[in-house]
Amino acid sequence: MNTSIKHLSIAQRLQLDAVIKIIVDAIHPEKIILFGVYSVEGEAELFNRVLSPASTPFDLLIATNSGERRSDYELQDILENRCREVASVTTVIHDIDHINRQILARQYFFSLVAMEGILLYDAGFTPLEKPALPDFDAVKRTAEKDLERWAGQATAFYNNARFSLQNREWKITTFLLHQAAEQIYQAILLVFTGYKPTTHNLDKLRRYTNRLSLELATLFPRDNPEEEHLFRLLTQGYVDARYKDHFTVSEQEASLLTDRVQRLLDIAGRVCRNHLVSLGKKARCTSF
Repeated sequence: MNTSIKHLSIAQRLQLDAVIKIIVDAIHPEKIILFGVYSVEGEAELFNRVLSPASTPFDLLIATNSGERRSDYELQDILENRCREVASVTTVIHDIDHINRQILARQYFFSLVAMEGILLYDAGFTPLEKPALPDFDAVKRTAEKDLERWAGQATAFYNNARFSLQNREWKITTFLLHQAAEQIYQAILLVFTGYKPTTHNLDKLRRYTNRLSLELATLFPRDNPEEEHLFRLLTQGYVDARYKDHFTVSEQEASLLTDRVQRLLDIAGRVCRNHLVSLGKKARCTSF
C-alpha cells in the first residue's frame, strides 16, 4: 500500500498530521487510510478550485482493534467532532477483522481502498489482507439493481413531495424531499462503492458522495447563510417537519428545495449511468 503524501501541500500534510494525532490519542486505532480525492495526485486541486478546502474533507477509513466496544457510529461522531477544529474529515470506521473479511470477499469499496488508498498510520498488530481486483461484472450487475431500487424509491418520494407542494402542505413536502434525497444519496454510494452507511444524516451522506462528482459537491454548497438555511431545512425534514410544532417552512423555501432535489435526482442519474458504463469497460478489460 502507498504511504506517500508528497503530492499534498505542506498545509494539507500538517492538517493530516494533526488529524492523525487526534485520532490516535482518542481511540488508538489499528490503521488509518486516506482515500478519495486527496489520495489521487491532482484531484484535490480540481475540487479546491471550485470548493473551499473545508468543503472537500479528508476521507479516512479507520480500522479499529477487535476489542473496541464503542459502536462505529459513536466513534465516527467523536472523531469528526474532535477533528473539526483542525480539518474537515469524513470517516468510515470498522474493526480490522471486518475490513479484512470484506477485502477477502473482494468487496468493491474495501478492495479499492486497500489497493489505492494511502496508509497514514499503522499500529502494526494486525496486517491488512492483500486485496484483489473485484469481479467488475458482478459489481456492475449489483450496482444496476441497487440503482433501480433506491433511485426508484427516491423518485416515488419526490413525486409525492410535488403533490404535497401543489396542495400547499409545506411541512409534508419537506419531509418527503428529505426521504427522496436520502434514498438517492444511498443509491449513489451503492453504485459507486457497493457500500452505504446506516444513517439518516443528510449532511454525512452529502459529504460521502461529494468526492464522487463536482456536480454533487456544488449542489448544496452551504457557503453562505441562505444556502446553509436551505440545507438545514432539508435535514430537519426527517424529524422536525413531522413532530415539531415550531418547525416552519415557507412556500418559497419548499419550492426551492423541490427544485434542488430535482437537480439532485438528475445529477445522480447521470453520474450513476456514467459509472455503470465505466464498470462495464473494466469488466471487459479484466475478462481477458
